[in-house]
Amino acid sequence: MSEPAYTRLDVDERRRRLLALGRELFAQHSYDELSMAGIARAAGISKALLYHYFPSKQDYFQATLATAAQQLRELTEPDPELPPIEALSASLEAYLGWIEDNQLAYTKLIQGATSHAEVRGLIDQIRDATSARIVDGLAQGRPVPGQVRAAVRAWLWYMDGACTDWVEHHDYTREQLRDLLLGTLFGAVTAAGGAELFAATDSRL
Repeated sequence: MSEPAYTRLDVDERRRRLLALGRELFAQHSYDELSMAGIARAAGISKALLYHYFPSKQDYFQATLATAAQQLRELTEPDPELPPIEALSASLEAYLGWIEDNQLAYTKLIQGATSHAEVRGLIDQIRDATSARIVDGLAQGRPVPGQVRAAVRAWLWYMDGACTDWVEHHDYTREQLRDLLLGTLFGAVTAAGGAELFAATDSRL
């Protein structure tokens, strides 16, 4: 008796596996290099079944990005039990650890922002949410000048540039990159008139 063409899985488990595969495929290949037929072959399922879960390659791509972004958000969620600066440092360390473990995916994501509106939109959403989270964490209910918000948002663009350089060259350590990023955030917020937000900052900054 022949084996079935594909293994029957629970709907949620099948979707989870397809999204996990998507993270691998879109990290290794450009969007245009992939087709729904090729994705189905890689998943070991029929193209019709793939279309049952995702009506188009764009839908599959967007779902893959959204899932990865949610997982990264959960990974970098600040610990509310820590002082703001320590929580920020821990979140940054987790983020850099993720980049170190997913260098190709990170590079593809940053490159994709220049050519795909979906990627650009997702990164903008992440930056908006992250900058708001950082400002709220530092402010602790205190009023924050608009320049501080702008400084934090601009710092996130700087961070992507620094992380891209680190992935490309790897001639300095993750700890050195972390300290560089924390130092430049401190400098940017201080220049924007928010030095008092770092009143409890430890000596590393």
